[in-house]
Amino acid sequence: MVFALVGLVVLALLGAVHRYVWRRFVGDTTAPGSRLRRAGTVAAFVLPLLSVGAMTSGRVGAPFWLQQVLAWPGFLWLACLLYLTLALLVGEVVRPVLLRVLARRDAVRSGVESGTAFVTPAETSGSLAEVADETHPRTEELVTSGSAGASAPAEAVARTASDASDLVAEPETEPAAESAATTPAATDTTPAPAPALAANPSRRLFVSRVVGGAAATAGLATVGYGAYGVLRGPSVRRITVPLAKLPRAAHGFRIAVVSDIHIGPILGRAHTRRIVDTINATSPDLVAVVGDLVDGSVADLGSAAEPLAALRARHGSYFVTGNHEYFSGAEQWVDHVRELGLVPLENARVEIAGFDLAGVNDIAGETEGQGPDFGRALGDRDRGRAAVLMAHQPVVIHDAVEHGVDLQLSGHTHGGQLWPGNLLAELANPTVAGLERYGDTQLFVSRGAGAWGPPVRVGAPSDITVVELASRQA
Repeated sequence: MVFALVGLVVLALLGAVHRYVWRRFVGDTTAPGSRLRRAGTVAAFVLPLLSVGAMTSGRVGAPFWLQQVLAWPGFLWLACLLYLTLALLVGEVVRPVLLRVLARRDAVRSGVESGTAFVTPAETSGSLAEVADETHPRTEELVTSGSAGASAPAEAVARTASDASDLVAEPETEPAAESAATTPAATDTTPAPAPALAANPSRRLFVSRVVGGAAATAGLATVGYGAYGVLRGPSVRRITVPLAKLPRAAHGFRIAVVSDIHIGPILGRAHTRRIVDTINATSPDLVAVVGDLVDGSVADLGSAAEPLAALRARHGSYFVTGNHEYFSGAEQWVDHVRELGLVPLENARVEIAGFDLAGVNDIAGETEGQGPDFGRALGDRDRGRAAVLMAHQPVVIHDAVEHGVDLQLSGHTHGGQLWPGNLLAELANPTVAGLERYGDTQLFVSRGAGAWGPPVRVGAPSDITVVELASRQA
């Protein structure tokens, strides 16, 4: 019941956002019945359907080829929708300012045209600046000029409306206003101040197109840059972490930490190969794959994960499950990565030169009776030795502190992946990215090497981090 309600809320929100985007990009900038409007309206219906299909096809067991067909346009559109909407919201602030600037410019022009038609020869010797500054005719000029003084601004409005008639429909009130401005009664009295100040179709159209064009450019450029960053592959970061219990002999031990690779319908074998090559180029002593390796079954993605067999490290490569493994058949993936040469640490521990390396299952495994077991992984160890823990989600840091862990290696957050997603990630995680201390335990959170959903990262570039352990005894 709760999931159904949440789903309805999400669909309603998605519909409302698409309605807003359609209005600003299509409804306000195209003529009714035009080809552009028809195309924009069709896109407003098709794109959200592709997005829903991309998000649900894997969960409902759709053929993998269909998942791939839906994933690229569906997920990319979600990223586009986010940044187009943010850009349009900024445009809502710019829109009224731009309208006022254009209205004042038109008022000044109308005032200049009205004044120059009725000045006397003596008045022409005055400065042009004085004439231009008069946005309203003086009373004595209106009385002298008669009907001609009122008809000039009205004719300007009529010309403007006529020029825009092939683009947008005029409001019903404008013809009436124009007619009233040209009646004999109107010519005998002072006209309404500055008719050009009223919003007219051509001005509204111009502003809508300028704001919409700027928003589209900003939004699509942001998504394009973020997608390029993901497809280019992760960069390498290096940090040094001092551990009080680390012996001098282990000083300088290098762990290549990689998380959230997310092999799936979008990021496949080539993505895995880029990551493996990047890791191997750092010549690590040990590789730690900290969960969320895949988004799909072994049957669909087993071959895409095969480049992992080429990982090279002096003390081996280790793996712990993430929450996405439990969406994809965790038991099968644990067996598969073992076949590829990685060592799964399922609530287990191994002794490395100078420290203990432990790993716990992700908390998502609790639904299958395979959740984290810190007692099993760390309960009987020698606390005089340094301990490094691999745990996918940072939220288990308090359990790590309780069990005397010196350093926890995690992922899961993606660093927020899509700004302002980092603000939401901060609400759910103690640390979103980087190194922080909790009591005697240090927590390092990787931003991840891949992407979930849209293959786009904004404000949170993908990375592989080489963590160099430092002995305080050295």
